[in-house]
Amino acid sequence: MRIRPLAVDALIAAALTGVAVLLGPEAARQGQNPLDATAYALVVLVHLPLVFRGQAPVAVCCLVHASWLVYITAGYWAVVCSFGPMLAVYTVASLRPVLTSVPCAALMGGVWIYAGAVSHTDSWASVVGQAVVYPAVLWRFGVVARRSADLTRQLRREQAERARREVAEERGRIARELHDVVAHHMSVISVQTGLARFVFDTDRPTARTALDTIDATGKEALEELRRMLMVLRAVDDGAPAGPMPGLARLDEMVERVRAGGVSVALSAEGTPRPLAPGVELCVYRVVQEALTNVLKHAPGARAAVRLTYEPHQVTVSVMDDGQGVIPDRVRTDGGHGLPGMRERAKLYGGQISIGPQEQGGFAVRLTLPTSARAAGRGDSATT
Repeated sequence: MRIRPLAVDALIAAALTGVAVLLGPEAARQGQNPLDATAYALVVLVHLPLVFRGQAPVAVCCLVHASWLVYITAGYWAVVCSFGPMLAVYTVASLRPVLTSVPCAALMGGVWIYAGAVSHTDSWASVVGQAVVYPAVLWRFGVVARRSADLTRQLRREQAERARREVAEERGRIARELHDVVAHHMSVISVQTGLARFVFDTDRPTARTALDTIDATGKEALEELRRMLMVLRAVDDGAPAGPMPGLARLDEMVERVRAGGVSVALSAEGTPRPLAPGVELCVYRVVQEALTNVLKHAPGARAAVRLTYEPHQVTVSVMDDGQGVIPDRVRTDGGHGLPGMRERAKLYGGQISIGPQEQGGFAVRLTLPTSARAAGRGDSATT
């Protein structure tokens, strides 16, 4: 159960008042004037403003010292009411800047010396030492507390900022995933729709095949979107309901692109082996985006996808011969595909090169490390 600060300060003020009242009878044994009803009333008056020390620390400090000064001037033992002024000085030092807290600490030292003068003490060295040490120690503790509180607030702000950045990065990742899913499947559907419309009256089997491809592609796109939404809506940290696409589904993707009118050759070199799910997803999405660009910008081109397994890395390249390029689409395309591929490669510590080939066409080459040692060699550059 959390208690309000005002209630906490009220309890502290009551506790200090109780300590002062219990200390009151000690005054007579110390050779000081015994406390009477007026003295105890002043004791309460000194400690009562501490209830509001959190709201107005400087005003409370001044009021407490003024009441303490009246108590001392009346000839009573100063030690009995010293706890309230000590707490007031500490509070100012913990909540206000140094330029404000130092005068308050000096005020306590001055009142302490005044108490020694009123009581006609013979041990001035002790009085002066206490007047210097007590306020200095309390002021120092207060300053340390204020700095600790400032550091805590700064850490909380940094944590909140880091959480906001992580949310923004996650939204960017989800946006790239949605872009890849929607762009690829809609490109296939668009091409197949055009083909079905073109041959609908002259070649019914081809039109039926195109419609079947549209149906399968649409279902797959909806399934991937549903899977991503399930991940977003998950309350716990459990795994998503279905696996994210990986290298095992490259054949399906290539078949869809072939059905869209692009001749695609898929080949693999080296010994296939299981890879980390993130690496497989990165390779899949890069190939998907590259083939989607071929469908959009060069629907009559021939493309080749080559997957190479190496000891500490995996390389995939997607190349087309540039036949059937639609220049207007290339010039006006301002999507997120190419930046998304570069960000994926950087995320997994890989290298990616994207650009035209000397003999014509376009090529995308991605190299991803498959081990911590390979990732640590600095393979995070993109070109």
